[in-house]
This record gives sequence, C-alpha cells and structure tokens, in this order.
Amino acid sequence: MRLLLDTHALLWWLDGDARLSKRARAAIGDPRTTCLVSAASAWEITTKARLGKLPGAREVAADVVGCLRAQLFTPLDITVGHAQRAGSLPGAHRDPFDRMLIAQAQAENLPLVSNDEVFDGYGVVRIW
Repeated sequence: MRLLLDTHALLWWLDGDARLSKRARAAIGDPRTTCLVSAASAWEITTKARLGKLPGAREVAADVVGCLRAQLFTPLDITVGHAQRAGSLPGAHRDPFDRMLIAQAQAENLPLVSNDEVFDGYGVVRIW
C-alpha cells in the first residue's frame, strides 16, 4: 500500500505523539507500506518553524530530507499538474498546503493519513 502523510501525521509519527490514531500508526508502521511525504509538507514545516508556529519542529525543519530518509519515507515532488489541480480545486478551503495534498492524493490515487475532515469533501480516501 502507498500512503500520503499529512504534515501533522508526519510530525506526530516522528515525535511518537499519542494524537496519531492507532489505525494511522499501524498503517505507517506496516513494513509493506510506502509512505510518501509531499514537498508541500517540507515547505509547511520549514515555513511554520521559521515563523515560530511550530517550535517543536525546528530539528525536522533543519533536515527534512534526513528525517524522511531515516524513516524510509519517499519524498513526493510537486509537479506542474499537481499545482494546476490544486489551484483549480473548488470550495472555500484556503490553506495552500492542504490544497496541494488534496491535489496530489487525487492525482496519484493515494489515501491520505490525516485527522483533518476537510479532505473528505474532496473525495480523498482518508485514513485515521
């Protein structure tokens, strides 16, 4: 199985945070699962850490690539097609990071690991 991790799911996994659901933890930890992490999540983590909105993520922000490698997670680049899809999504949801994750999950046919119910309105399969 291939999964796309939402930014908070990634951070909670890295921190061993109890807010990560048992179902999500099992899916991510399954050795048969390929976990993908969007470039949008790297952008979000580093931006919010720089702005002081994610002070606990400073170490991750300093070496996102290294953190992904250590977990054997696969980076998912943003393509022009992903960007076009994200920009064209309907609805009032304004978070550009979420819109990109929605577009990538749709385009790549990936379930998204997230506790955020906003994704349900976009036909994305959500694991939580």
